[in-house]
Amino acid sequence: MAEVAPRPLAELTTLRAGAVPARMVEAHTTDELVAVLRELWADGEPWLVVGGGSNLLVGDDPFDGTVVVVRTSGIEELPSPNPGHTRLRVQAGHSWDDLVEYAVAAGLSGIAAMSGIPGTAGAAPVQNIGAYGQEVVQTLVEVELLDEATGEVSVVPASELGLGFRTSVLKHHHGSVAARPAVILSITLELAQVGHGEFAVRGPQLRGALGLDPDATVTLRWVRETVLAVRASKGMVLDDADPDTWSAGSFFQNAVVTAAFARSLPPECPRWPVAPDPVADRIIPLNEYYGVDPTDEVAEPHVKVSAAWLIEHAGIGKGFALPGSRAGLSTKHALALTNRGGASAEQLAALARFVQQRVQSEFGLILQPEPVLVGVDL
Repeated sequence: MAEVAPRPLAELTTLRAGAVPARMVEAHTTDELVAVLRELWADGEPWLVVGGGSNLLVGDDPFDGTVVVVRTSGIEELPSPNPGHTRLRVQAGHSWDDLVEYAVAAGLSGIAAMSGIPGTAGAAPVQNIGAYGQEVVQTLVEVELLDEATGEVSVVPASELGLGFRTSVLKHHHGSVAARPAVILSITLELAQVGHGEFAVRGPQLRGALGLDPDATVTLRWVRETVLAVRASKGMVLDDADPDTWSAGSFFQNAVVTAAFARSLPPECPRWPVAPDPVADRIIPLNEYYGVDPTDEVAEPHVKVSAAWLIEHAGIGKGFALPGSRAGLSTKHALALTNRGGASAEQLAALARFVQQRVQSEFGLILQPEPVLVGVDL
């Protein structure tokens, strides 16, 4: 590992906010990353791991601890026990979009719809990133974890990570800590070998986003380039020359609500059904059984509703900014809070609070932030 002169976190995060921390270390190998984290945990020193910095809003006060910048990289192809598939083991600090490009160039399908998402591979499972119907949970096999509680390295199957809509047991949700504090060292994905010819795109959400008929066939390269173009049109592909991309992507999650609550929203609000969690098997003692199995009742599926629609129909349009603030909504996408140049973390947070309050007042729903907040309150 290499201790480096601390830099402002504004230079390491896509929201371009954050002061200079007390100490900064760069880890270029897994061994270095493990060693520095074990040292910090043993000393009880405050720590913050930064990869691509695309899912962080860091406060204006200096972070009083060590920032560990993850610089590990590398992709290893592994055989899969499933015919027609290949596994990729990817180091945590590897660029996610570079990984997608690698997969497309190799004719491997399963993550092309997530082209252009900023950040690193190690951060992808933490909030189960996704786009246009594809999510990491669909291809993730396992992760290599360094557990904070034990300092031990272990390989954990994806099924034990509690992967859900933009969540996992590893994510620090707003107002709470991770259920399993740990740092990802590498991830392993299993991707289908479709080659470079045309194939049928599965999933209505992805076909709809790409404008494809159900029987249309396209190449992986076409999917990637089309997704990149769609994301760029919304300011969701990083561009140093475009302040609309100086963001954390979608700042608020699309809300998952009960079907009953969804019916209280205007019918034109876009919505998508979310499959209910399966009911666990239950053994009912004979003396408690009255001829009706409560597990026979199938819960009405929850509904995911568009946060962008709620924001705009609460009267907050694209490009909105509070008076005198350098923070504003993207001029291309109402879900992106952007730094228009020189915005403080508090200005970004004030805008986020205003959006939350307006949506709650209009629709009775509190939007939840996607980024991890460090030294910032909403």
